[in-house]
Amino acid sequence: MIQTDILIIGAGPCGLFTVFEAGLLKLRCHLIDALPQPGGQCAEIYPKKPIYDIPAYPSILAGELVDRLMEQAEPFKPGFTLGERAEQIEKDDEDQFIVTTNRGTQHRAPIIAIAGGLGCFEPRKPPVPQLADFEDKGVEYIIKDPEFYRDKKVVISGGGDSALDWTIFLAEGVASEVTLVHRRKEFRGHLDSVQKVMDLAAAGRVRLMTDAEVIGVEGDGQLSSVEIKTKADGNHTIETDHWVPLFGLSPKLGPIADWNLNITKNAVEVDTFDYSTNVPGVYAIGDINTYPGKLKLILCGFHEATLMVQSAFKRIYPDKNLVLKYTTVNGVNGFEG
Repeated sequence: MIQTDILIIGAGPCGLFTVFEAGLLKLRCHLIDALPQPGGQCAEIYPKKPIYDIPAYPSILAGELVDRLMEQAEPFKPGFTLGERAEQIEKDDEDQFIVTTNRGTQHRAPIIAIAGGLGCFEPRKPPVPQLADFEDKGVEYIIKDPEFYRDKKVVISGGGDSALDWTIFLAEGVASEVTLVHRRKEFRGHLDSVQKVMDLAAAGRVRLMTDAEVIGVEGDGQLSSVEIKTKADGNHTIETDHWVPLFGLSPKLGPIADWNLNITKNAVEVDTFDYSTNVPGVYAIGDINTYPGKLKLILCGFHEATLMVQSAFKRIYPDKNLVLKYTTVNGVNGFEG
């Protein structure tokens, strides 16, 4: 059985930053993640996607952010159980949690921090006939490596940040041709990204089709074209090597839904004082939690992790006086050991 101070469910950015913040308080962490490597969605789904709202980084690739977080956590020697899903939770006679994975690995800790992102997720697929016939044969629901689209014709569908960001990235010297299809005129993404796409369209580097949607796929074993229906002028057939529908992910909490937590719309309710759940000793941080005013941003998850470990320390050591020490004074080495 693996013993630790804080058992973190989810090894995405928020889970990894928790290791650092806990380490400053000399609390040990162990992380469980169903994915085979740390980093969560940033590593598994869009490692090459640029992120623009991490303080001090005007732009950083998601995979690089994970690398930096791993480097930041390394002095505190976290443990990892990867490729296994946290399944069962129970309490022992000493008020410690026992968490067992789907492969039978057992973990024991006084504190659990759920940092599971969107939980178990799958891409939302558009209702297009024969779509499954072209999955991984020209139809992809996530972009892992933009080099895969080097000098290829690409159609992207969607109106959120992911669709906008990848349209910009691929149009700036990667793909030979980029078409963005959105079923409305207005986009849901950042205004700056919307403007960049408009500018690229005006310059002829992006074909922008709004009030439109892909309704058909064609090809002989490999995608060769898509049919696009527009409100303005009917249907169009566009030759393409790839179609990437980016309609987001359909989140499911998975086994966490059976842990007697208060849940609203696939998210765990928490108290913003310390991001604790209704189960004493269990906290939830990052995209998996919900509270009034919640913003699903990585930097907000970092803030939640910082406050959570302070509360966890007081729960583990109720008789110890916790004094905040600044890393600018002590340096990270002063917190190790």
